[in-house]
Amino acid sequence: MSFINLNQKKKRAFIYCSLIIANCTLIIGCFNPFSPSIDNSIPNENIISDQKTVEGVFQNFKYSYTFKDTNIYGQLLGADFVFTYFDYDLGIDVSWDRTTDMRTTEGLFTNSQDLRLIWNNIVFQEGDSLAVDVKRGFNLTITFNPNDVINFYGFVDLTLARPTADDKWRIRQWRDLTNP
Repeated sequence: MSFINLNQKKKRAFIYCSLIIANCTLIIGCFNPFSPSIDNSIPNENIISDQKTVEGVFQNFKYSYTFKDTNIYGQLLGADFVFTYFDYDLGIDVSWDRTTDMRTTEGLFTNSQDLRLIWNNIVFQEGDSLAVDVKRGFNLTITFNPNDVINFYGFVDLTLARPTADDKWRIRQWRDLTNP
């Protein structure tokens, strides 16, 4: 009888060891080197600003172009927004309203593969807590496809406004000062 008990004990020990090995294999087998764990040592910084600062407007502008996000872009523009540029062929200023600008920007976002916007130094800023005029340089690279890449280097003249100092800044007027 003790011989049978010894065999049963060996079988049980074998089963337990097999289960432990199987569980360890399962746990180790779930490690995916192509999906590393999240590094929580990096501070969680929001890349979208609340637009209560002038720099926050430019941060959201860059975000909207980088990620082709018309929702964020639309939040930059005031209800009375006007975009103006100089048409060198006609020799006149051309302007359009918020609706036209949103439609034009959506077309740019849809038809480009990549947009790279870099804001350069602010060359002029004047105003108060409710309205400010900002002139700033920029570099914009538009990639429609690998063989069709356009680089723009220019300046924007933005008029930002808000009803109270606690509200978000919105772009009221954008004058493009880019030369062809």
